[in-house]
Amino acid sequence: MAAATGLAKAAGVDMSLKWPNDLLVSVRGEERKTGGILAERAGTDGVVVGLGLNVTLREDELPVPGAGSLLLAGAVSTDRDTLLRAVLRSLERWYGEWTRADGDPAASGLQEAYAAGCATLGRRVRAELPGERTLEGEAIALDGDGRLVVATEGGGTEAVGAGDIVHVRTPGV
Repeated sequence: MAAATGLAKAAGVDMSLKWPNDLLVSVRGEERKTGGILAERAGTDGVVVGLGLNVTLREDELPVPGAGSLLLAGAVSTDRDTLLRAVLRSLERWYGEWTRADGDPAASGLQEAYAAGCATLGRRVRAELPGERTLEGEAIALDGDGRLVVATEGGGTEAVGAGDIVHVRTPGV
């Protein structure tokens, strides 16, 4: 959330989130991944966070077809110093809200803000889960633990905490 809000402000582009950790931009009306975030526990009380971001890549330089960059999305600024400062200011703000709410994502506003910016919610998805299991349905919510809640064909719901999520296109759309 912090990366998306900071980058949107500094680069002047609409950013959205693909659950759980991808940053999306629009390039010529097409939703494209421009970055991703990974976090890893370090010791008992630390976390190392990494952010990968395509900033000034041209179409022929993209790592995979369908990827995007801030430049291709029409960013007003691609200055890395400006972008980094914006992300860090946003991280400071969101982390402050979260700690003041004692880590409660709902009370801090983080859960609501993430849901509002999440391009995955309201869409048909295929979750490729650990153990080679697949789940298909509509992404309907985020629970208090940040898991993606998927409404399945049979009328039930399942909370997904890990896996690859594919936004499934509806035929004719």
